Amino acid sequence: MTTTPLSYKDAGVDIDAGDALVERIKPLAKKTLRDGVLAGIGGFGALFEVPKRYTEPVLVSGTDGVGTKLKLAFEWNMHDTVGIDLVAMSVNDVLVQGAEPLFFLDYFACGKLDVDTAAAVVGGIAKGCELSGCALIGGETAEMPGMYPAGEYDLAGFAVGVVEKSQILTGQNVQAGDVVLGLASAGVHSNGFSLVRKCIERAGAHLPATLDGQPFRQAIMAPTRLYVKSVLAALAPRPNTAAAAGRGGIKALAHITGGGLLENIPRVLPEGLAAHLKKGSWPQTELFAWLQRTAAIDDLEMNRTFNNGIGMVVVVDPAAASAIAATLRAQGETVYEIGVIAPRGEDAAVVVA
Repeated sequence: MTTTPLSYKDAGVDIDAGDALVERIKPLAKKTLRDGVLAGIGGFGALFEVPKRYTEPVLVSGTDGVGTKLKLAFEWNMHDTVGIDLVAMSVNDVLVQGAEPLFFLDYFACGKLDVDTAAAVVGGIAKGCELSGCALIGGETAEMPGMYPAGEYDLAGFAVGVVEKSQILTGQNVQAGDVVLGLASAGVHSNGFSLVRKCIERAGAHLPATLDGQPFRQAIMAPTRLYVKSVLAALAPRPNTAAAAGRGGIKALAHITGGGLLENIPRVLPEGLAAHLKKGSWPQTELFAWLQRTAAIDDLEMNRTFNNGIGMVVVVDPAAASAIAATLRAQGETVYEIGVIAPRGEDAAVVVA
């Protein structure tokens, strides 16, 4: 038996690289600090105090990953936006309950730590936190030799938000006649990438140079849009809005992720109601047209696989629809009136016609 000393680095784990990454992360996290942060990165646990302006605070949590979009990040060496995806997938879900995101933690796992790659990813996470007004207060970087192929990593994260108990959005007061608004997505976001990758493989050398005015790869990798600040502005109290009309006239929100429009909108509708979406009420972008053409799939499959151009659905009282749309547009959103809520008959819970 050999008696040659073995270090952790000999086994494939570089503690110095991990320390170097933490030092790179600290100034990025510092930019995301907000009220409530008591202790952030560096400790065994992060501390956060619920802002005192809440009288009956209810915490809302969400967790997610980035999925197989990461395979393209590895192949194309594009690591600076997937961190935004990671944040957006969780904070947009928390937002749907009417909650303000408070803080975010991430988990980055790899076989061998590349400090530059990891710093690019975490830089995106910090940017996503900054754009959504939540603090990056902790996380974990795991270097696990033999667990991941060279150059690859995995990402997961979770967000915690807060909402007044009396202001939680449940969708329970949605009723027939309510208006369905759609907020434009930034692209594919972070769902459906197993099919996206198949389309790229099928197209081979015949990929378009640009889509929607962006180079092809940038269009495909565009990060998930963060709807937090614009939707929170629209949820603010609105004069002459009845309590039954929800918050400022907003009755329900649906984040359009895996399952597309057809699977996500029903999650916020009371039993017996359906969303009737008007086909053509929002434009199909070049990106989604290329995906549909390349995959040779019908409209039904498009709407249950991708967001198809609508990243967030807002169900509103008809009397407040114009004012809510104006607020969202003033916050930078592209807003379409895409349908109406109606009694459900024999049809599905979402009908696009």
